[in-house]
Amino acid sequence: MSTETTASVSTHILDTSAGRPAGGVAVRLLARSGRGADWRELGGGATDADGRCKDLPAPPEGTTHVRLDFAVEAYFEKKQADAQQDAPANRDSGAAGVFFPEVAITFAVVPGEHYHVPLLLNPFGYSVYRGS
Repeated sequence: MSTETTASVSTHILDTSAGRPAGGVAVRLLARSGRGADWRELGGGATDADGRCKDLPAPPEGTTHVRLDFAVEAYFEKKQADAQQDAPANRDSGAAGVFFPEVAITFAVVPGEHYHVPLLLNPFGYSVYRGS
């Protein structure tokens, strides 16, 4: 919940290669108070079947920067294993492994604002933006 002294953060992941939400991706939320400050892990969770991570904690008062860490390697490995099981002859798409095993998104925050940061993901790229 957002107050006048803290920001709030939410996220979801869409797998653009499948046209579907990316469920089961671990997400961590970190925060710091100023550019030179150390990152402090606040908690995290995993995306649900709708690709949403609903249990992110509110950053503490004084937070100026937030980082979302997405552990996408396990998601893509499972997706590749499922695809190989369904169609063993089509193995070329994941032969080199996962190109981006982790995605870290850092952004500035101000008190009282809500930040929804969607991640659009595919095996060889990603995009983020400030949503609503």
